Amino acid sequence: RASRFGFRHRPLLARFVAYPLDKINTSCMYLEIILHTYCMLIQKMENPMRVSQFSPLLQTEDVEGTAAFYKDHFGFKPMFDSDWYVHLQSKTDPSLNITVLRADHETIPEPARGVTQGVILSFEVADVDAEHERLVQEGVPVVQPLRDEPHGQRHAIYSDPNGILIDIITPIPPSAEFLAGYAKEALPV
Repeated sequence: RASRFGFRHRPLLARFVAYPLDKINTSCMYLEIILHTYCMLIQKMENPMRVSQFSPLLQTEDVEGTAAFYKDHFGFKPMFDSDWYVHLQSKTDPSLNITVLRADHETIPEPARGVTQGVILSFEVADVDAEHERLVQEGVPVVQPLRDEPHGQRHAIYSDPNGILIDIITPIPPSAEFLAGYAKEALPV
């Protein structure tokens, strides 16, 4: 049977097995190279980009205040800190990052400069009720109070100092109407 790449597995292995013993080492090397190349091609097709971190970049006029907000209320720590750019990383998960950048900085293409708008950051947590209580006590502005959604979320929405919305979510069982829309592995417990 032909593979995706046009060669047949059985004839390749049959040719390898038919080689005399003195050529086995060379044959093993070639087989290893072919199999390694094959695996690399398959991995590249299935995983076109391997992301090691994700970092939304928030453009703001108040870099220091915005960075302090995420450090104080959401458990981020600075990994790089300057007056125009702060890279924040979660204290509990290094793959979660937020970058804060001065809205008029020269590294931003000119047409895209300005304060970030229309963004909602979502954080899934184990207990949204406990997080809500803590955030309210800390004075974080609540934009939408706690509520259950039929699509399988209990959540509340808050605002950062720039008006960027922060949706804190705990998955809950969805209603029958939304159950069919979930992939099996994504279904909230």
